[in-house]
Order: sequence, then C-alpha cells, then structure tokens
Amino acid sequence: MSKVKVAILGSGNIGTDLMIKLGRSKTLELTAVIGIDPQSDGLRRARELGYAGVHTGIDGFLADPELEADIVFDATSAKAHLYNAKVLKEAGIKVIDMTPAAVGPLVCAAVNIEDHLDKDNINLITCGGQATIPMVHAVNRVSSVEYAEIVATIASLSAGPGTRANIDEFTETTSRAIAEVGGAKKGKAIMILNPAEPPIMMRDTVYTLVEDGTMNEEAIRQSIDEMVKVVQTYVPGYRLRTEPIFEGNKVTIFLEVEGAGDYLPKYSGNLDIMTSAGVKIAEAFAQKLIMKETV
Repeated sequence: MSKVKVAILGSGNIGTDLMIKLGRSKTLELTAVIGIDPQSDGLRRARELGYAGVHTGIDGFLADPELEADIVFDATSAKAHLYNAKVLKEAGIKVIDMTPAAVGPLVCAAVNIEDHLDKDNINLITCGGQATIPMVHAVNRVSSVEYAEIVATIASLSAGPGTRANIDEFTETTSRAIAEVGGAKKGKAIMILNPAEPPIMMRDTVYTLVEDGTMNEEAIRQSIDEMVKVVQTYVPGYRLRTEPIFEGNKVTIFLEVEGAGDYLPKYSGNLDIMTSAGVKIAEAFAQKLIMKETV
C-alpha cells in the first residue's frame, strides 16, 4: 500500500479547497468528491481533475462498487453528519468530521492527534478551535489554566452557508474543546463575522487566566513560540500578531491566520486551517494504516 484512498463528502468551499490540498499529498489518494448538486463548482472541478464527481450524496457513493475510500472527509454540516456518520461506520470507513457535530472525539491537529488514531470517527472541532486551542494548551502545559476564552473573528465573505448554519454548534463545540483538549478548567468561545471591505484575515484573541501562584512568563512565552512553530508546519500563514501580554494572572494572545490561497482567497484562513488540519490528521491515519500493511 503506497497511498491510502480517501473521498470528500461536500463539494462546497471547504471540500473544494481540501481537494486541491489532497492532490499534493504523498500518502493520500483522492478518489471521489461527493455532493448533491450536479452543477456545483466543486464537482465540476473534481471531474476536470480526473476524480469521480458523485452528485447523489453519500448513499450514491456507497452504492457504487467501483468507488473506494478508506477515509472520508465530511465537509457538510453538523446536522447532516449525524446520518453520514452512521452509514459510514456501517460501511467500515473512517471519518474525519469537519463539521461541529462532535460525534467522535475532539481532535486538534497540533495537540492530540496520536491519542485518537484508533478511532473510526474523529471531530476537527471548528476553525476557531484549530487556531486557538494550541495556544490554550501551550499556556496550560506550563501554568494551570483556570479559564480560557477565545474570540474568533473572520471575514463575512469567508463564512459560507455551512458556517452560518453551524454558529450555535461552533460556540458549543469550541467551548467544550477548550477544556477537553486545551486543558482549561472552563472555556468559552465567541465568533464574530466582520463585514469589512476589503475582507480581513482571520484573527483570534485568546484570553487565559492561570491559577494563582503558577504564572511563569518566560516559560509561557517559550511554550507559545514552540506551539506556533508546530502549527506552521501545516499552516504556514499561522502567526502571532504581537507578543503575548501578561497582566497579573491573565495571558492574552493575538493570532492571525492567512490562508494558502489554493482555492479560496488568502483572507479565508478560517477555512484553510480546517482543510490543512484535516489533511494533517488523515496523513497520520494513513501512516498508521501503511505501517500495518507492511508489518
């Protein structure tokens, strides 16, 4: 086995950007893009690139004996994923859930990939979660975080129908993941859609309150810098906007995420960090599958 076969469920912005990134992967082989609109730009581009473009949804894909996938990326919606997760599990196909449905364990690409490579369904949390939870984790591994709050601000133009339909799930799932994955005792998430023209880059603010007596400014700075470099290995446009600010037991971190510009504008860092994280996690799955085949 030289490459692991994958398919994309959802032919919108995230699915299409993901398709372009998968074309560069050394361990993943894209076989199909699955949607429900035969005229969608994503399916058209998929067919032009030589992939199967399935317009009859997940049921149509599973009913076609010529189409194969070991892993499916679900880039639909939280509501749709509840059905998709069920039928894909029955088919024995691993799922990387890019919606906020949170059916499977919450995974942040920079923090806890290795803990969940044996699961059949893993959840990528949200774009805000992928951007900010590494910072919460970076602070918490040095000084115990009592409370963490994140504010994710994205350009209104980069929030498609799927993002807008999932805002409630975004808040709930990200807040939960700040604690479960980031390590904070309590977490809160806020999303802002900014209509400014020209559109702004994705910007995130992370506030953490550390336990009294545990603040270590130098160690926290170093931990944050190390984590930024980890995220930059798969999202080169991820960066600090300023040095962290220390006030009493509060640490404030300002982030910016610039997209790679594969399918979407560079200001759509919110979508780029999701697709990049999805590929990163799928490649970890693939490496494990390839190793099992070669043993």
